[in-house]
Amino acid sequence: MKPILWVALCTLNSKYIHSSLAPWYLLSGIENYCKPGIIAEVIEGTINEDLESVARRILANRPQVIGFSCYIWNIEATKQLVRLVKDKLPEAVIVLGGPEVSYNAADILQEEPLVQYVVSGEGEEPLAMLLNCLYHNAVTRHIPGVNSRAGDELISATPYVTANDPPSPYTEKYFNALKSRIAYLETSRGCPYSCAFCLSGFGQVRYFSLERAKKELLMLANSGTQTVKLVDRTFNANRSRAVELISFILEHYGNRIPEGVCFHFEIAGDILDEAILGLLAAAPAGLFQVEIGMQSFNEKTLTAIRRKTNVERLKNNIRQIVANGNIHVHLDLIAGLPHEDLSSFAASFNTAYDLKPNMLQLGFLKLLHGSQMREEPENYPCRFNKRAPYEVLETPWLSHEELRYLKRTEDALERLYNSGRFRRTLAYLLERLNIKPFELFAQFGEYLAAKGADRISLNDFIALVLVYFSSQPGIDKTALRDMLVCDYLATNSSGRLPVVLQVKDPALKATKQQLKRVDATFPQHRGRRGIALLYAEPSIVYAYYQDPNPVTGEYPLIKIAKEALGL
Repeated sequence: MKPILWVALCTLNSKYIHSSLAPWYLLSGIENYCKPGIIAEVIEGTINEDLESVARRILANRPQVIGFSCYIWNIEATKQLVRLVKDKLPEAVIVLGGPEVSYNAADILQEEPLVQYVVSGEGEEPLAMLLNCLYHNAVTRHIPGVNSRAGDELISATPYVTANDPPSPYTEKYFNALKSRIAYLETSRGCPYSCAFCLSGFGQVRYFSLERAKKELLMLANSGTQTVKLVDRTFNANRSRAVELISFILEHYGNRIPEGVCFHFEIAGDILDEAILGLLAAAPAGLFQVEIGMQSFNEKTLTAIRRKTNVERLKNNIRQIVANGNIHVHLDLIAGLPHEDLSSFAASFNTAYDLKPNMLQLGFLKLLHGSQMREEPENYPCRFNKRAPYEVLETPWLSHEELRYLKRTEDALERLYNSGRFRRTLAYLLERLNIKPFELFAQFGEYLAAKGADRISLNDFIALVLVYFSSQPGIDKTALRDMLVCDYLATNSSGRLPVVLQVKDPALKATKQQLKRVDATFPQHRGRRGIALLYAEPSIVYAYYQDPNPVTGEYPLIKIAKEALGL
């Protein structure tokens, strides 16, 4: 009987809702390129999970080879996991791969004596070749893309890139493991851009066939997931291909593609043309999400990071998409880039905010292994954390304290804006305070930090919003309370206001009784709802807790003057 080589392919995701393509690609590579005696399984965990529990799952079949997919968010936890499994199964061969180890393989082998092999670059073919060699006890020294050690000697290999399309990861085993989590679809590899902070621009862009892309898109859309994220680095880099795939989705939505499924693309906003903009405008609300990594609006910064962008066209295209109201728009900015000081970043922030995206992410520069910014410190001077995720600590343009200041600004932005819970409140505040958006979030971020408000409930947070902003010049506390009430009813289906927003008013009971009489006359108005009285402009407001907006997540909100109900 032929011996069996058991292989465990492992990865730690950042959250349970996320799935990972990497181990499934590797599994498919093993099943297509390896000898029949090599049997592999995929083990997925999360960085927030008890690592002992993950280790037990890995060790259940006592694998002879254990591979880990490594990223900036999981590398530290992965190193701990390696120690756990080697402690209990010392004879196991440990193989690391993924972007976090592909460009520093020699360092990994020197620093981690428990690791025997590091696969650099695309792993499907090199890992299969390595496993075939291990299965036959053959020499592993000259396998493309495989770094190893022979005694004290390190055997290095350049990151592997193949001209072949990888075998599909979307097998029955994959779908059984997906369990309604976010599904990821890859229809190309590489990126046409070569941004100095990124790794995706290495090598030429390779597109999988449209036939394959459409087939796999339909498979994922029917998997039970609510969101299919395309991991193509710039989805619309190939215009005709983007038109074809978007048209395909629109054509089959509601029949071969179930209603309620959402597709997420990362796009370059400045190269959108009328054809793609027209298709996006015609899409049902909530079908598409687009993420646009602008990073900065500072022309000098964009030049330094090799990010060629037509800024005016970008802004016009974003405004057009946002105005249609049918697509969730996510904009990215990065703090810590070259030539971006606090004043410049504030200007970039205000420009992005004025475009009214549904989400505005304030990220911080990370110096990735293999990126130009990390490899050329003389051209990109900065101080950064030497532990993953290698976040910038100081630049010639931003001090350490200014970056911490931006961290506090980010906290306020996430809670006030990106939560989607304070849309009306923010519009009112910006109108009355006569300050720029960046200043509002920065000042409130300082207030939150001073209050130690990092772990408080939503209701307590609303109380802080009311207390802080009602003390600002030009703000009417009653009007601010009314805006918070409207926002709360539109985004919280409990319908019960936080205590800080409640007003004891006998008219509220009369209002509810009057609305019941309206329900009897107009049955279409029946249903669960939240009701409140507004006082700055005396009126009644109520939200129907059904059919939320598929883009914003808000429930329909109706406002009626009190006199209209005879109150």
